[in-house]
Amino acid sequence: MSAAALPLYAASNTDPLNDTDARRAAEHAHLEALLRCWLVETHTPVHPGPLRIALPSTGLALRTDVSHCSPSGWHRFGPVFLEGPGGASLADPVLAVALVAHEAAMRGGARRGGVPAGQVADLVERTAESVRRVSDFVADRRAHPRPPPPVDGFLDAEQALLLGHLHHPAPKSRDGLSTTDSADFSPELRGSFRLHWFAADPSVISHDAVGGSPSLSGRDTVALLADLAERPMNDGRVLVPAHPWQARDVLRRPRIAALIEAGLLTPLGESGPRWWATSSVRTVYRPDVSVMLKLSLGLRLTNSRRESTRTELKRGLEIHRLLDAGYARDTFAAHPGFSIVRDPAWLAVDEPSRPGGPDVTGLDVAVREVPPGIADLRCLVGLVAPRPGMGRSQLGTLVAGLGSGAAEQWVADYTDRVLVPMLHLYASTGIGLESHQQNTLVRLDEKGRVIGSAFRDNQGYYLASSHLPKLLGLLGVEASTLAVVDDAIVDERLSYYLLRNQALAVIGCLGVDGLGDERRLLAVMAGRLREALPSLAAAGPRGDRLARRWLEADSLPCKSNLLTRLHGIDEVLAPLDAQSVYLDAPNPLREAVR
Repeated sequence: MSAAALPLYAASNTDPLNDTDARRAAEHAHLEALLRCWLVETHTPVHPGPLRIALPSTGLALRTDVSHCSPSGWHRFGPVFLEGPGGASLADPVLAVALVAHEAAMRGGARRGGVPAGQVADLVERTAESVRRVSDFVADRRAHPRPPPPVDGFLDAEQALLLGHLHHPAPKSRDGLSTTDSADFSPELRGSFRLHWFAADPSVISHDAVGGSPSLSGRDTVALLADLAERPMNDGRVLVPAHPWQARDVLRRPRIAALIEAGLLTPLGESGPRWWATSSVRTVYRPDVSVMLKLSLGLRLTNSRRESTRTELKRGLEIHRLLDAGYARDTFAAHPGFSIVRDPAWLAVDEPSRPGGPDVTGLDVAVREVPPGIADLRCLVGLVAPRPGMGRSQLGTLVAGLGSGAAEQWVADYTDRVLVPMLHLYASTGIGLESHQQNTLVRLDEKGRVIGSAFRDNQGYYLASSHLPKLLGLLGVEASTLAVVDDAIVDERLSYYLLRNQALAVIGCLGVDGLGDERRLLAVMAGRLREALPSLAAAGPRGDRLARRWLEADSLPCKSNLLTRLHGIDEVLAPLDAQSVYLDAPNPLREAVR
């Protein structure tokens, strides 16, 4: 069939994402994610109707139809075709990512000294793996749409992210995870598992905890973990939990093998109650205990291997102590529905020859409190996640049940009770939260309306350098574990994480679900931000700076996920000023009010 004869999506009532074949639905989801990346990273204007993306380095092109043109970037597309000299055929996402990655490397690689050798091939391989995983996730969820009885509402939202990051070319790549492991360890498959435990000599253990934390119930980290293991040691050794995948992997690492051979570390195997993976995969949850556990996991998930550095483990306690000292008192007084989930304790295995241990040990755990009222909290990433072939998203279903005009009110409440408190915290303390969708918890009332929010992480805390003296003085220390960078860099990161990744996802989701005009919803958000300017200005010197930029700038920073991936950047270990590739892109809030 010739390219001209191919039918347009606009002529069909069938959404390819709802294809009854889970593999075809997964393939289309990856093609859509690739197109979204390309369009924003090449500054390509998007309009409803036909779209053709020329790939001149190969003489080919991708052709589709824009079925939903989204000001917030949540574009939807019809079937995607690959055009060539011999005609056109339905595009395969693995071939498409190879072609687009090659084109991106030719166009954008020079910005950062060229794309490293092998990165295009690596992305292609990981896209193929991601397609396979999403196929399994969609098929399983369609066959088992209702969660089993142990899964509560909080965990159900954690398990809802079937397609992954909608602006990443390989959103569900988890290299090193077998099919059997995936069934046990994937939140999308509602997997649960027992932890693997090690017994360690106290001489190779470092740990710390904030005294008085309610979630510890008067215990230190060692006693807490022994209780969770339900097998207390009577010989003075310390119990260390590990993700089962990590436990197998670290046994092959020379420094861990040396500890075992010296009798300082003993693998005990898997035991105890089962835990469930949350949306981060490595943070595990049990509905019947007062803490979650954030474990190191050497799998490469999207761009990074998820092993905690010692700085991150200590950072959670620094935040806890800052909050106890009243550093964010003004924000919590102004926004009583907002909170920060605390990480009150940590423990890690060291090498005897290196007091304090290396930056990445491989065997460590951060203890996270289960926040009060967790039954009312939902991670944003689960609320807005598409449910291919299963109806609207969780957010869409909630808002549809609230009646006419509910989308605008939901966006207004979200802006007031989720976004503005985070801006207020930044204005008053200089702490910028890396509050992407996964780290953002939304508190809902019994009808599904926004009544508050919480932030969770022990990694994603920036500190604007202008606030560093105040923070150090309060704690009485000489250095901070927070990611201290120039104020301008924090502004850049928050413009992406708080606005583009987080808040605009709410508007994009409601637009895709047919519950509101995105431009109108953007205007509502802009209006609520404008109302908040006086309180932000009063929170700190130039405290309204960032919100004004969002309202007035023609363009704002945006993360380039395709180029970040092509440059092989590990965002956990990369320098703070080079964690990702950023670009400027049109500001949707400004566009909406013109």
